[in-house]
Amino acid sequence: MSEDPHPLVGLTDEALQVLLRRAIRDTLILGLIPSLVLLFASGWRDAAMLAVGAAISAASILEWQRLIRLINAKLDKQKTPRSALLVVIFFVLRLTVFAGAIYGSLKCFHGSVIALLCGLGLAVVAMAWEALRLLKE
Repeated sequence: MSEDPHPLVGLTDEALQVLLRRAIRDTLILGLIPSLVLLFASGWRDAAMLAVGAAISAASILEWQRLIRLINAKLDKQKTPRSALLVVIFFVLRLTVFAGAIYGSLKCFHGSVIALLCGLGLAVVAMAWEALRLLKE
């Protein structure tokens, strides 16, 4: 009885990078289209809140992509990139900056918190979609 290996077992670093780039693209598209709909349906405040959440989601995937590249270099015993310390610092700094962006958008835009949460959840939706596409192949 021959069992096929799980698709995640054969996932290369390059394939992972492509998957994450597609997830960033999906997140931006999934943020832009509903933001435009919200702009006309309920006003600019809710559209701005969704756009802020989507931008934070896309930037989060980008930061995770950089961190994964660093971790994979360590696991493969390759030369650590010179910017390794910067990647870690920016990863921690990103959390602070995005917390400030969330706070600022809530205070300045006075839009719907639900729209912001939907935008923040787009990264999870995009990553789940890409994972399902990977498993389907």
